[in-house]
Amino acid sequence: MDFPALTGFLNGRFAPLADLQISVLDRGFLFGDGIYEAIPVYNRHPLRLTEHLRRLAASLVAINMPNPYGEEQWASLIQKLIDQQSFADQSVYIQITRGPAFPRNHAFPAATEPTVFMFADELLPPTSEAVANGVAAVSSDDIRWQRCNIKAISLLANVLLKQQAVDAGVAETILFRDGLLIEGASSNILVVKEGVLLAPPPSHFMLTGITYDLVIELAKQHNMPLEICPISESTARQADEIWLTSSSKEVLAVVSLDGQVVGTGQPGPLYQAMYGYFQVFKNEAMRLGVE
Repeated sequence: MDFPALTGFLNGRFAPLADLQISVLDRGFLFGDGIYEAIPVYNRHPLRLTEHLRRLAASLVAINMPNPYGEEQWASLIQKLIDQQSFADQSVYIQITRGPAFPRNHAFPAATEPTVFMFADELLPPTSEAVANGVAAVSSDDIRWQRCNIKAISLLANVLLKQQAVDAGVAETILFRDGLLIEGASSNILVVKEGVLLAPPPSHFMLTGITYDLVIELAKQHNMPLEICPISESTARQADEIWLTSSSKEVLAVVSLDGQVVGTGQPGPLYQAMYGYFQVFKNEAMRLGVE
């Protein structure tokens, strides 16, 4: 295949993506033995970089891997990668695997060097139509493993669940487990019921998003009624508003779930307020050049 003309990073080297190669014996390739992180960048400034790097570090701890760099070195390498791209708004992808090892063995190898890979793609904001009119979603039982709080590269279950949304022509698959709302296949999900924003509490079944945390922070700053609590499937299906949040989608309103209208079928008043708060925060952070 033809690789895009982008500069990537692999094990200390910046080079065109087409020139970067990883061993076929890499445990990320053979076992999905690794973690990743995705960081939104606006006007060449990464948003909430510290929080993203701390989540990356927590994922590494969870799979018993040493962090190859400290926060300052990570920040420097990420900024160098950002500066080498031709576009200002980016999505920086970081992947760290346990590295190549032989023979193939499920157990950790006695000694191996991690594989550290990064690239940056252009970050395109949600369309004005999606923001104004909302998006649709379908639902599914959560078929994933029990450590979804680790941002692991072994994402086959998420891929299958996301494909359900693609096949249905909608934006996301919303996941339920044991009668409770969990998250989306590639997003966090929050709901509004009777004027109160409800957010599922972080757990092993959920990857707590940096955008999820920011939305909760903004809700508190602006005195939006908020409860972080388990949300039943019936509450979610009867919600007045449903939101999805992610680093690439920011905040979007879900106005249809499994073909049933959510609320009025249009983005609700709390969503419109939160979307405004988010844009003000993002633009001010980028103007000041801070996280």
